[in-house]
Amino acid sequence: MIMPGVDDDAIRNTGGQVDDLAMAMIDAAYDREADCRDQICDALFDLGKKRPALVLSSAYSYLKKHNKLQTGHRVVLLQCMERIIKETLSELEPPLAVDVIKQAAMELTVSKEVMPEWQTAASGVLVSLGARFCDEVMDEMLQRFQPGILPHFFVIQTIGNLATSNVYGMVPHLTAVLGTMLPMLGMAKHENMRWVFSSAISKFSEAIIDYCANTDKAPDPSVSKERFEQEIGSAFDVLFNSWLHITKEMKLRVAIVEAIGNMCHLMARDKLEEQLPKILQVILGLYKKHPEPIHVTQGLCSVLDAVCIEGNTVLEPNLDTVLGFLFPQIINPPDYKNPQSIKNHNEVLRCLAIIARSFSGKLTGILLSKLESGNEKMKIGMLTVFKHLINAATESMQDKQEVVVSGLKMMLSEQNNKLKKVFAQVVIAMAHHGYLELEGGQQMIEFIIKQSALKNDPPGKKSPDPEYVSNQALRTMCDHVLQLLTTTVEDMEHVLWPYLLELIVPEQYTEAQGVVCKCLSHLATKKRKEQTEDYEIDFETHANIPKPEALIARLMVLAGRPQNGRNRGIHVLTLMQGLVPNLNENLVELWDTVIPKLIQYLE
Repeated sequence: MIMPGVDDDAIRNTGGQVDDLAMAMIDAAYDREADCRDQICDALFDLGKKRPALVLSSAYSYLKKHNKLQTGHRVVLLQCMERIIKETLSELEPPLAVDVIKQAAMELTVSKEVMPEWQTAASGVLVSLGARFCDEVMDEMLQRFQPGILPHFFVIQTIGNLATSNVYGMVPHLTAVLGTMLPMLGMAKHENMRWVFSSAISKFSEAIIDYCANTDKAPDPSVSKERFEQEIGSAFDVLFNSWLHITKEMKLRVAIVEAIGNMCHLMARDKLEEQLPKILQVILGLYKKHPEPIHVTQGLCSVLDAVCIEGNTVLEPNLDTVLGFLFPQIINPPDYKNPQSIKNHNEVLRCLAIIARSFSGKLTGILLSKLESGNEKMKIGMLTVFKHLINAATESMQDKQEVVVSGLKMMLSEQNNKLKKVFAQVVIAMAHHGYLELEGGQQMIEFIIKQSALKNDPPGKKSPDPEYVSNQALRTMCDHVLQLLTTTVEDMEHVLWPYLLELIVPEQYTEAQGVVCKCLSHLATKKRKEQTEDYEIDFETHANIPKPEALIARLMVLAGRPQNGRNRGIHVLTLMQGLVPNLNENLVELWDTVIPKLIQYLE
């Protein structure tokens, strides 16, 4: 059976038969053949996008009428309804929405047992409608969420998911929800109920944080975190001081740690500071119990985010302990075939960027110390952290830029290509954030050019190291780095010009002259054309730049062998033309006439 998609012409031409078509598809939606079932559902979805009221009301009526319908059929219809609602929510009339909400709430709780597929599908309908009809959905949920009675698992989960999907609609309900929920926590004896309560409280906390961070868009700007301090503090006492210590279920631990991380943002400051050593001890202890660290790191990150604010140093007594757990995870590189490993690596870096808010000076000192004394893995790890801090903790590191540039000079004489590759990435980050404009910045540029001047690896046995970085690979990378800095980082112009001219004549940089001349020609041609103030070079002021005669001689020699230095000829000639007014006024007319012809010949 092939069920085609439903187009506008088909709908118009069937007239009154559309109702029958919709009902026929609804009736056949649970076909025994999976492929056929998918085709029917897709066709029903296509029709629903164009006639949402028709399809949703038909599906609602069908579900209401057929109480004995197979569970699988109910699931398929609820899933299709959710898809249609997500696409057409703004078009739905409130009476129909209320009917569907009541039916979905019944589907959610008619079975007292947990039947995940059915109840997840019903919850999906409620949450998707809650994006617009939040109060109506909550009316149904609160009827099933009464004081003193442990509610259905999926009622709690639905309320939690609503808090994620509709922050502004749900936060006004949360004072009442938490007031009813807190006494229930003592009634939750099974792990699955404790898990769903923990997950919901985590989502409530996230919603409150989000709401308070965006009060300019919120319906009630007077809502503040402080309004929830007492309820969140009470929930914390149960989850942290009771449940977390007695459970051995990993899934529940993860949910509690996530909830604690979010609750820390809402707890009273004095309580948070008092509890912080215990919180950190417990969370850090979970690293030994969990083979997959990502969830622990996420929880830790959220706790750190709550305490490292406005220069607060409450973390200081525990800082070395926290770093003692974070640094080993950075030193051991992630498994790039494992997305969770990569995610954890990035989350650890985020933890360190957060710590930098309150301890940028101390953290910089520790990183430089480990960089100086560590082995290869340690150094790569510390450079990776520096790159992240420079990019992601810009404000925190602002007043440490000089210390960083000065401290990283130790890398300029590094001989290990793997380390040089990572350091080159750090140089890119520094360039983008103004570090290279400081004293010592030009030495970082010279480091890049040294790598562009590397000769090929000697022929012979290849390194057994799978992460080995050849001279050719490092040279190519640094060629790209220099071009990137020249053409895309606007503030680098006055760092590179006219400084790069100092590196034209030295013999050790001959192999790099292709890229050096390419970058210089870009700058010189642009500045000559625009007649910028800094185009004209004062050779007395810039005493380290070779005199015009020496530059002319060197450029003529380089141009004489245009295929060398990775086909440098065109770049050398372009630089000669762009630079000529600075070299000798008498050569301007000649070079402007001859050089374009030579370039054309080389092309």
